[in-house]
Amino acid sequence: MKALADSKTLYQDAKSKIPLWWYFGPLVFLLVMAVSSRIAEVDLSVMLDAKVRHDTFEFVRLMFPPDLSWEFIKFTAKPALETIYISVMGMALAIAIGFPLALFATNSLTFAGVLNEMARGKRSRYRLIGYLCYGLSRMVLNVLRAIPELVWALIFIVAVGLGPFPGVLAIGISYGGTLGKIYAEILEGIDLRPLEALQSTGARRLQVVLYGALPEALPDFVAYTLYRWECSVRSAAILGFVGAGGIGQQIDISIRMFNFNQLLTLILIIFLMVTAIDQLSALIRKRLN
Repeated sequence: MKALADSKTLYQDAKSKIPLWWYFGPLVFLLVMAVSSRIAEVDLSVMLDAKVRHDTFEFVRLMFPPDLSWEFIKFTAKPALETIYISVMGMALAIAIGFPLALFATNSLTFAGVLNEMARGKRSRYRLIGYLCYGLSRMVLNVLRAIPELVWALIFIVAVGLGPFPGVLAIGISYGGTLGKIYAEILEGIDLRPLEALQSTGARRLQVVLYGALPEALPDFVAYTLYRWECSVRSAAILGFVGAGGIGQQIDISIRMFNFNQLLTLILIIFLMVTAIDQLSALIRKRLN
């Protein structure tokens, strides 16, 4: 009986500690889902319509068999490689943009925490400068990633013309904002005690970052960067629809010409490229670990 009473007491104590939003959270979620479904005009019954099912089946039927002729495969080799090149150069530009901004967008490196207290003492102007750098960097990162890469590609096509270069710029700018945000979040989540130990020995801010923060954050940096590289291949393919080069341009042509068997071949090529990059990424992460 005593054990039963103790369990009831524990249950009552646990129940009293449950936040109020735990009760209303599911109701709010269901309400948001209902409103979103209505505004987005979600109607799953449409997929059961006979005409929709017939058109879908007919589209899939026309994709088979894929065009595996040597002439077409050879023709798609160049745009496929171009897509890889766009993604590689775009990611290089994204890292060059995102990493420096991430350092300023990390609050523990700019204005908050023990590192900054030890460095500036009681001089409040350094805190203000650090906070301004933090806020400005966060704002720039928000702007870069708020605009989709497709829109960036349209802007750069107007600026520099058609071809792969606008695709590189679009991926670099858009993914630079994303990488910078994630890099900053990773840096804010690392253990600061080794950094404090370095600073207490007289190390400067740059030395603390290079020899303290980066070695600890590097595995997460590499893992997320490789993941975004996989995503950039798909983005590079999509950018071809607006004239930014790559295999996407050939996909657009195949759709317009109703060559759906060629479309399936191009989709398979993209699948193989993403799979190869995924395997390469796994190998690199394994080496680092």
